[in-house]
Amino acid sequence: MTEPLSLGAQAAAPPAAFSRGKFLLPLALAQFICSFAGSNMNVMINDISNDLGTTVKGVQTAITLFLLIMAILMIPGSKLTDRWGRKRCFNLGLALYGVGAILSAAAPGLGVLILGNSVFEGVGTALLIPPVYILTTLAFEDTTSRAKAFGAINGAAGIGAATGPLLGGLIATLISWRAAFVFQALVIAVIVVLGRRIADPLPADPSRRFDLVGAVLSGAGLFFLVFGILQIGTHNVLAAVLGVVGAVFLFSFFVYIRREEREGKEPLLSTALFRNRTSNLALVTQNVQWLLLMGTAFVVSVFLQEVRGYNPIETGLVFTAATVGLLLSSLGAGRFARRRTQKSLIVAGFVLALVGVGLLIPLVVEWRSVVAFFPGLFLFGVGMGLMLTPSVNVVQSAFPEQQQGEISGLSRSVSNLGSSLGTAIAGTILISAVATGNTSYGWAMASVGIAGVIGLGAALLLPGGRPVNA
Repeated sequence: MTEPLSLGAQAAAPPAAFSRGKFLLPLALAQFICSFAGSNMNVMINDISNDLGTTVKGVQTAITLFLLIMAILMIPGSKLTDRWGRKRCFNLGLALYGVGAILSAAAPGLGVLILGNSVFEGVGTALLIPPVYILTTLAFEDTTSRAKAFGAINGAAGIGAATGPLLGGLIATLISWRAAFVFQALVIAVIVVLGRRIADPLPADPSRRFDLVGAVLSGAGLFFLVFGILQIGTHNVLAAVLGVVGAVFLFSFFVYIRREEREGKEPLLSTALFRNRTSNLALVTQNVQWLLLMGTAFVVSVFLQEVRGYNPIETGLVFTAATVGLLLSSLGAGRFARRRTQKSLIVAGFVLALVGVGLLIPLVVEWRSVVAFFPGLFLFGVGMGLMLTPSVNVVQSAFPEQQQGEISGLSRSVSNLGSSLGTAIAGTILISAVATGNTSYGWAMASVGIAGVIGLGAALLLPGGRPVNA
C-alpha cells in the first residue's frame, strides 16, 4: 500500500486558531445532512405522494435521482476542487443545497420536488462532499489521527442515514413533511457559519484541465443504467434498452480515458486508480455497504407504511433499533481500530449486517408485532457502524496526496451509486406488480442480502494489514 505523501505540518494542519474538533464539526455536519437527506424521505412517502398527487413510484424516482445525481457528479465535483479550490466548492455546494431544500419545502408538485431535492440538492452534495474528505485527508497526516477523523465523518454519515427515518418521521408527524426540508436548510446555515474559518491548505489551480467529455460519458452511462433498473416490472423492454445504452456509454468512457492518457492528457479519472487491488476491493465493499443501508431503509419504510399502515413517526421509531446499534459501534470505532485490522472490522460488519437482514425476513413475515423488526435492525446497525469507516480509510490511504481529489471523488461516487442501486433495485422489487405484501418484502430483502454476500466476499479478499496504531 502506498503511503500518503506529506505536505508538511504547516500546510496539513488545520489553522492554529482552530482545534481539530472545530475543524471537523462543519465537515461532519455536512456529511450528516447529506446522508440524512438520502433516507428521511423514506418515512414520508405516503404523506408526500398524497400531498403532491403522485405515487410511491414517483417518490421513489425522486429519492433515487437524488442519489444518482450525486453519484454521477461526484467525480467531476472532485476534479473541480483542484481547479476552483476545496473551500470554494464546499461553499458553492452548501448554497445550491440550501436553495434545493427551500424549493423542496415549497414544492407544489412532484416536478418541483425533483428539481429541488434531486437536482439542486444532488448537485450541491456532489460539490460539497469531495472537499469534506480531501480537507480531512490533508489536515490529518498520520494514519491514527486520520482514521479517527474519518471515523467522525463516516460516523456522521451513518448516523444521518440511520436517524433520517426517525427525525424525518418525527418532523413530518408533528409538523409536516415540508418542515423536514426546512430543517435541512437550517442545518446548512449552521454549517456555513461554522465553516467560515476553515482554510484550504492548497491553492486553487485554474489552469487544471476539466474533462467535459469524460464527465458526460460517465454521467450518461450511470444515469441510463440506474434509470433502466427503475423501469423493471412496468416497462421491461425499455429497461433492457436503457441498460444496454448505459453499458455502451460506460464502455465508451473507459475507452476514451485510456486514449486521453496515452496522448498525455489529464482525463476525468485516471485508470491508475483501478490498478490498486486493495483499493478496488475496498471500493466494492463501500458500494455494497451503502446499497445495504439505503436498500434496507427504503424497503422496510415502504413496507411499514404501505402494508402495515404505519404513519411517519411510527415508521421512524422502528428504525431506532438500527440507530442505537450504529451509534454503539460508531462510538467504539476508534478503540476497535486500535485492536483490530481494517479487514477484520469490515468482515465482521458484513457478517452482522447479513445476520440482521436474515432475521428481518422470517421474523417480519411470520410475526406481525413491531418487535419482529428490532433484533434484525439492531444487528444491522451494529454491522454498518463497524465497517463504514474502515472501508473509506483503506481507499483513501492507498493513494498519495496528489491523487486525493480523484480518489475521494471516485470513493464518494461509488458509495452514492450503491445508495441509488439499493433504492432502485430493492425498491423496484418491493413495489413491483408481480408480488405484493409479505412476498414482495421477502424478495426485496433477499436481493439486499445477495448484494451483502458479494460485499462480504470482497472483504474476505482484502489483505490482512495491521491495526491503525501498529
